[in-house]
Amino acid sequence: MAWDFSTDPEFQEKLDWVDNFCKNEVEPFGLIFPYAVRSRHPKIKALVKGLQDQVKAQGLWAIFLDEELGGPGFGQLKLGLLNEIIGRYPTAPQMFGSAAPDTGNMEMLAAFGTEEQKERWLKPMLNQQLWSAYSMTEPHGGSDPRLFKTRAVRDGDEWVINGEKWFTSAGRVADLLFVMCTNGMFVVPRETPGVEFMPEPRAHNHIKYTNVRVPLDHLLGPEGDARTLAQRRLGGGRIHHAMRTIARCKLAFDMMCERALSRESHGQIISEHQMVQEKIADSYAAIRMLRLFVLETAWKIDNSSTSETRTDIAGVKFTMAKVLREVSFNALHIHGSLGTTDLTPLQAMYAAAPTMGIADGVDEVHKVTVARNVLKSYEPHEGLWPREYIPAKREQARAKFEPLFEKDPELREVAEGFERMRRGRAAAARAR
Repeated sequence: MAWDFSTDPEFQEKLDWVDNFCKNEVEPFGLIFPYAVRSRHPKIKALVKGLQDQVKAQGLWAIFLDEELGGPGFGQLKLGLLNEIIGRYPTAPQMFGSAAPDTGNMEMLAAFGTEEQKERWLKPMLNQQLWSAYSMTEPHGGSDPRLFKTRAVRDGDEWVINGEKWFTSAGRVADLLFVMCTNGMFVVPRETPGVEFMPEPRAHNHIKYTNVRVPLDHLLGPEGDARTLAQRRLGGGRIHHAMRTIARCKLAFDMMCERALSRESHGQIISEHQMVQEKIADSYAAIRMLRLFVLETAWKIDNSSTSETRTDIAGVKFTMAKVLREVSFNALHIHGSLGTTDLTPLQAMYAAAPTMGIADGVDEVHKVTVARNVLKSYEPHEGLWPREYIPAKREQARAKFEPLFEKDPELREVAEGFERMRRGRAAAARAR
């Protein structure tokens, strides 16, 4: 039986390199040059390239892709260990060529795209020459594909798309929109006539598609199979979100502990107050449980598939939002008034927790998925009493031992002595 929580030394060297690189190179760069990866300024592009070349030299570029899809093929478990470092730094995912929403779209292209589509779109996306967004949810139906209305109709050598999408994150700054229609997944260049961006929201865009025409070869994967592509994308996306959430929780926890040892209140360092200790203890346990849950789920994916691990992926999805909300609030609270400002990451972290409970499907839907799938492995008990009803189990046990008691009356007397003692204790308890 294999049961191991260790990391092999060779990969640990990679993790140590990533930790040092992110701490000493990526974070300072991101603080001075935010959004640098998308900058067209030649000097900024040169600085970005220098950092990304170091990543590529380590074999850590596009770490989310399997080897057969053009990536390093680390698998989900190793990816989880990498992401709990990278996710701590806002700029790091783009420096490693693994930032959402591009990651999921590249996974769909790599898995379902034709060679021509990969050449036209995937390679430029991997090289960060093109940026993308995922246009799935709709104003009236949320993330429930059964309620979607956006549809593509074939007209000669073109598809004509009509519909309305909501919460297309980063759509306004994307080059390509991956639009989920009722009859397929379509790649739509943002500048295509008929693509109209509503004024609000600014970051998570509301888009109307009115007689949007794209060539036939802009259909990704088989016609009518959009849900298969979406599940491929979202299954991986949910576990990746969870991996990065661990990093954010650990950052909040580190800040919490540092602050608790640094501030004084009512004549004591605040770490000596029991209510502060309770927040630290609860946060520590919650992060450890989430981390083990995420890494075990990643291991299961590596040894089966995302579809076979969908119950655990759904469980991870709603658990990560809960832990992020609780830990970031505890850290914010211990920081006092400073925690409510934008001078630390905590306010943004706490504000992001509700979004994490909605993005990629609301938590309630995932809880239903978990409950339904778990219940499939159970059966109702027969009769009035559950299987663990102790009087019935005791009768079954007596029946099992009866042949032995017939052969050994002394053993029967010992058993009956225990029974008299049990009944005496029960009577005494009732009399209290």
